[in-house]
Amino acid sequence: MHRAAGFLTLWPPTPHSRAPTLQPVASSPPPPLQVGFSRQLQCDFQTPGPRAHLGICLRLPPAPRGPQEVARAPIFAQEVHSGPRAALPAGGQPAAMKPSWLQCRKVTGAGGLGGPLPGSSPARGAGTARRAYLAPGPRGALGGRGCRALSSAGGGGEYKTHFAASVADPERFWGKAAEQISWYKPWTKTLENRYPPSTSWFVEGMLNICYNAVDRHIENGQGDKIAIIYDSPVTDTKATITYKEVLEQVSKLAGVLVKHGVKKGDTVVIYMPMIPQAMYTMLACARIGAIHSLIFGGFASKELSSRIDHAKPKVVVTASFGIEPGRRVEYIPLLEEALRLGQHKPDHVLIYNRPNMETVPLAPGRDLDWDEEMAKAQSHDCVPVLSEHPLYILYTSGTTGLPKGVVRPTGGYAVMLNWTMSSIYGLKPGEVWWAASDLGWVVGHSYICYGPLLHGNTTVLYEGKPVGTPDAGAYFRVLAEHGVAALFTAPTAIRAIRQQDPGAALGKRYSLTRFKTLFVAGERCDVETLEWSKKVFRVPVLDHWWQTETGSPITASCIGLGNSKTPPPGQAGKSVPGYNVMILDDNMQKLKARCLGNIVVKLPLPPGAFSGLWKNQEAFKHLYFEKFPGYYDTMDAGYMDEEGYLYVMSRVDDVINVAGHRISAGAIEESVLSHGMVADCAVVGKEDPLKGHVPLALCVLRKDINTTEEQVLEEIVNHVRQSIGPVAAFRNAVFVKQLPKTRSGKIPRSALSALVNGKPYKITPTIEDPSIFGHIEEVLKQAS
Repeated sequence: MHRAAGFLTLWPPTPHSRAPTLQPVASSPPPPLQVGFSRQLQCDFQTPGPRAHLGICLRLPPAPRGPQEVARAPIFAQEVHSGPRAALPAGGQPAAMKPSWLQCRKVTGAGGLGGPLPGSSPARGAGTARRAYLAPGPRGALGGRGCRALSSAGGGGEYKTHFAASVADPERFWGKAAEQISWYKPWTKTLENRYPPSTSWFVEGMLNICYNAVDRHIENGQGDKIAIIYDSPVTDTKATITYKEVLEQVSKLAGVLVKHGVKKGDTVVIYMPMIPQAMYTMLACARIGAIHSLIFGGFASKELSSRIDHAKPKVVVTASFGIEPGRRVEYIPLLEEALRLGQHKPDHVLIYNRPNMETVPLAPGRDLDWDEEMAKAQSHDCVPVLSEHPLYILYTSGTTGLPKGVVRPTGGYAVMLNWTMSSIYGLKPGEVWWAASDLGWVVGHSYICYGPLLHGNTTVLYEGKPVGTPDAGAYFRVLAEHGVAALFTAPTAIRAIRQQDPGAALGKRYSLTRFKTLFVAGERCDVETLEWSKKVFRVPVLDHWWQTETGSPITASCIGLGNSKTPPPGQAGKSVPGYNVMILDDNMQKLKARCLGNIVVKLPLPPGAFSGLWKNQEAFKHLYFEKFPGYYDTMDAGYMDEEGYLYVMSRVDDVINVAGHRISAGAIEESVLSHGMVADCAVVGKEDPLKGHVPLALCVLRKDINTTEEQVLEEIVNHVRQSIGPVAAFRNAVFVKQLPKTRSGKIPRSALSALVNGKPYKITPTIEDPSIFGHIEEVLKQAS
């Protein structure tokens, strides 16, 4: 049985029962773990056998003498021998959840506004940056016999202790972190692997994430603290919303949903713009145990229809309009068309009419008016759910078949997000946090809504763009006006600002006195963008890496645990405690430092990672766990350095095969972007009758250059040859006004690759401006 730090009172479960507030009971902490670390080995090649696959290593010259010598890490191939693949693990279905009597506790350290784990004082870590090259060689699969035995636990101080403890005894480590969350009933088992590859955390424990994100702060006297800052330059609206005001709206909305038949386990689709009502709906669903599926406002009808058919919501919650720079998006016609196309019909559609705009008509018998329903609503209390109860379904990119709906378990997610706010992002409760993303992405779920509210921070909800609302000074204004302590954005947003305002003249109008740290993720952050960001924001800029499936970072500079704020350029952080990241070749052999291979995570996955794919567990097992049994396959390629920093180079399928040499598209992009005249770049493989493929760069030039495209092309070709080598066969680039990007800032490489090679391509509904594809087609025709 799990022994918690403080508890507990028995009470009967009813729909309106509120978790009583209890005083914590002191307990002695467990003894510290004694964990050893193995030395990291050097990388050397062995002679390949006749059936060879790709192995990639980096050869290091002497350490750089200064920051100007810190260079990029181009990627080449070395061929080595590979062998048979290991057997697959047995499958199984998740265990059924059993209801039980409830208990309530308020554990030691839970506090009203979250808080870090005990003893998380900063410590120094990280070594100096080192310049990296790759040895050329023939083609093959990732990894090889010459690259072995890399530990990911490099670093020092608090971080090293936490990482080692999380790997050696994950149950004790995460059990301690879970004490920062309030539970109605304690878990009977911290970790259960009865149905691999699925992992259950905090088995039979019961909680409510809305209670932890809202109610408990009010009960601890923090009700008048600001929970949400809503900043909407597209409507010229600003508002501050307290935790008490959030509770009033959320509890009433929960009552509206219950009144119209929504109960625990039902699904609710949310189709709304970046407005507080979208967050209220997420929290209201969580409050009553309903499973929400938030879909981008303005998403195309066909894609919306497929998600509604797959999730089968009892209710759809939407708004009348979304606002984009220079235009309105009418949501109701898009939703009506989606419902016409699909098979599933929700019982009700709840419509929020945005103020100062025309009211949309209601369909009798189906549609409900938000304001009318809220005016007569009865508040509803939190409904306890089991730790493994699905909190939400988040649809992510899939190539074929059913929509890929990532399922997020409630308990582990609450524990992990609360822990990351202090341990990774270094925030104290009450500080202002801004994740400049969309609620429809995993970043929006984790770090606009749930994470900051669980930890008692103020979260900024921004309905605008990095440029064009009204200009490239928008981010600086928000940071200054609202006293933001830390910002999380995508590198593409920084590039957009730099392209419009290379000298950051607009940003100089603002004083960023409270701004401490800038975090970037969502795509590789090239060194030029990183260095420009440091110069203009004048704070540490830290790249980190994660996926929709994980729900929180896999690798990061955990500044709350003492990781360095000046890590080497190009890295994406070290393994976050709980994520035992390894680099494997295609034979499941571990690789040494600076050997490019498959990035995998040794099981079990930590709390908060996905528990499956909605109605598609077979795909869950096949996609993520069959290729490397015992590991989670991230499907990304990269390498680690001697300090344990991870360098994510590209998706495994973004490697370009040039005359037998496999070259990372990301490495070429970084080399091109390091040329000062290029603001943005995407590299894809163009079919070539001699070499198979050759890299083609699509480049966006900076606004302030005074030279010809021909001159720029000559310079970047020479630059790539010097930094990567002639083996890359890089000779061609075309110059476009803009690159297509998804709402999260990712480049749609598969579509661009098909376009470049004259093949049919699909424009996904997450592309912000589909017209850019037509522009690129015209440019390519002219270039040919």
